[in-house]
Order: sequence, then C-alpha cells, then structure tokens
Amino acid sequence: MFSRDALYRSGTAPWDIGRPQAAIARITEEGRIRGRVLDVGCGTAEHTLLFAARGHEAWGVDLEPAAIERARAKAEARSIDVTLRVHDALDLAALGTTFDTIVDSGLFHTFADELRIRYARSVASVLAADGAFYLLCFSEHEPGDWGPRRIRRDAIETTFAEVGLGVVAIQAVAFERRRDDGDDAAGWLAEIRRR
Repeated sequence: MFSRDALYRSGTAPWDIGRPQAAIARITEEGRIRGRVLDVGCGTAEHTLLFAARGHEAWGVDLEPAAIERARAKAEARSIDVTLRVHDALDLAALGTTFDTIVDSGLFHTFADELRIRYARSVASVLAADGAFYLLCFSEHEPGDWGPRRIRRDAIETTFAEVGLGVVAIQAVAFERRRDDGDDAAGWLAEIRRR
C-alpha cells in the first residue's frame, strides 16, 4: 500500500525536491506572496521556509507527521521561525485564523473528485477577503499515468467557482520532481481570488 508518511521517512518522496518549486519561487520573487501565508500540504516545508525567510508570517500544515517532523528539523537548522502543524487540509477553519496568501503546491491533484469541493470550501474559509490563493498542480497535458491524477484547466475553474472563488490567471508551468524520477511534469499555476 502507498504510504506518504513512509516516503517522507525514507526520504524518497518524488515531490520532495529539496528546494521550492521554480513556479512558486518566481511568484515570490515577483512580490505576489504577501502578508500572512499558509502553505497547505506543505510537506517538508521548502515553500513555508522561503516565505518566512522573506519576512512573512508563514504557516505550514500537512497531514503526514513525518513531513512535519522533517519540516521542523529544517526550520531549526536554518534558524527560521515558522508555524508547522499536523493538520487536515479539509478542515482549515479549525486553525482559527485567516491568511492573506495561501499556496498549494501539489495537494489539490491528490484529492478524489468528491473531495475537491470540500477542499475548496476549506481554503475559502481561511482566505482573507482580499487574499490570493496560488495553486500548482499536474495538468492534463502530462502524458502517461505516472504520478498523481491530471487536472483539467476547466476543473480548476469550476471547482473554485462553486465556493465563490474565481481564477484570475492560469498558466502552464513545469511541476518539478526529483531528478532520479525523470523529467519535470506538465503543470498548471493558477491565481485564485474571491469574486
């Protein structure tokens, strides 16, 4: 059986590339990440740590305890102050706070169809009124069947529209993976805001 926790413990998670995804690093450099930031499905927290190093109050949540353990070790080794929690992305309201920016790098495409709306509601529940949600996921243009499900552009638009959020921009980008797992995958980077 596939176990994300076991992959984190062994250090072989193909999505854990040991650095931020280039698409997320780029929007950070462009100043599009602002205010309090939530990295949902943070894994070992490369993005959370990037945001905190840039002066943001940064939170990272992940369901896998091993991911958060590794994230905390990285934060301590780099002397970066972040909030890291084992937490269910389908119940972000339980965090009891809101965020100006929310980033999802590789979580949305792991959800079954019936959970996508629940996830979208969860994100909407903690997104500040003028906040931005950045979603990086596999796209339907990725050939083969390796890795997570592919997400159609229109599926992103319709899922978030159902909870009052709209896609402001979406572009094709590379979704990087570990070099020993082959070439980068085809992905989408979407900017989503309240309508």
